[in-house]
Amino acid sequence: MTRGKLAALRDRLAGLGEFVFRPILPGATLRDRMIACCGALLGIAATGLLCRNMLTFIASAPVLVAPMGASAVLLFAVPASPLAQPWSIIGGNTLSAIVGVLVASIIPDPMLAGAAAVALAIATMSLTRCLHPPGGAAALTAVLGGPAVTEMGIKFAFFPVAVNSILLVTAGLMFHRLSGHRYPHKAANTHRTNDPPPQLRPALIQGDVDDALRTLAETLDVSRDDLGALLVNAELHALERLHADITCREIMSRDLVTVTPDTHPQVARARLLEHGFRTLPVVDGQNMVVGIVGHEQLSHGDTLHHGSRVAAVMAPAATELPDTPVFRLLGRLSDGRTHDVVIVDQNRRILGMVTQTDLLVVLARAALARAVQTGVDGLNEALPRGYLRDVTAGRA
Repeated sequence: MTRGKLAALRDRLAGLGEFVFRPILPGATLRDRMIACCGALLGIAATGLLCRNMLTFIASAPVLVAPMGASAVLLFAVPASPLAQPWSIIGGNTLSAIVGVLVASIIPDPMLAGAAAVALAIATMSLTRCLHPPGGAAALTAVLGGPAVTEMGIKFAFFPVAVNSILLVTAGLMFHRLSGHRYPHKAANTHRTNDPPPQLRPALIQGDVDDALRTLAETLDVSRDDLGALLVNAELHALERLHADITCREIMSRDLVTVTPDTHPQVARARLLEHGFRTLPVVDGQNMVVGIVGHEQLSHGDTLHHGSRVAAVMAPAATELPDTPVFRLLGRLSDGRTHDVVIVDQNRRILGMVTQTDLLVVLARAALARAVQTGVDGLNEALPRGYLRDVTAGRA
């Protein structure tokens, strides 16, 4: 076989391997999967050990039922899935087991009873908004679980199914809090109001997402809110790609007002008010950024009780390198928490600062420049002579 044919065969096998072993879920990393493995190990172990001690008084009861393994996959591997939320796990497994027990008592043929139990379990979970795939297995186990399950009757749905589910969810709640995931999963809303996040207000509305889902005509394992946030983030990345030539270095403020960790909080507040800033970078003796302090940090309680130093109240600073495309900051500066990004060099020495106002000006210039390129009717007449030319040249 020639070298060219060997190379072609190798490429074909590599392509086949990529197709076969391609990750099923988007966004998953090896680290996430390892964390999921650890969570499942701890969750199932805790559930089984606790149930074994709790259910010893029921000699014939299975301590741990098989559907919990499938529930653990969802709970620890895809905690953001609507199918993995607490009510989905507890309600889905418990109600499905109840359905299975009732169907088994009515239909004597186990094959027909199993089919009916799974179908009715899906209907029940759908109506009660707790759709959970392992619920189908819970319903089938109630029918085909053998004499021990049959003897327990309706008690099987509560001991061990409901108890298993509650303990597993409790383990998941504690584990995800330690691992840094939001669980139960909710779309982020930093201001805790009924308004949608700032990124969603001028762009997509929920009706757009609903229309897209109807057009797709498929059921997706993702919530409507998360899908909307994903689409908005995709728009932000596209905006960054289209305007990658505008960097933070070009627009950042360079004449900065800073404080040190040893600055008195009242002095920091006075500087904020004097210059009309929302935040000030905190730098050490080598001009390296160690944090940021603003009105929010200075208003939390009596700062005099914290040692009278900015170091006691400052928050971590959001930083970026000077050659970063400025539109990469759009998502961060519109998240409702971050108002300024500090521009630093490779050694975290401060070089400048980009604020929400800076980014707003760039957005306006980009929009006007695009309008010039696309020839918006009447725009040239509506603005001062030469203004659009100055905008496109970065002078306006």
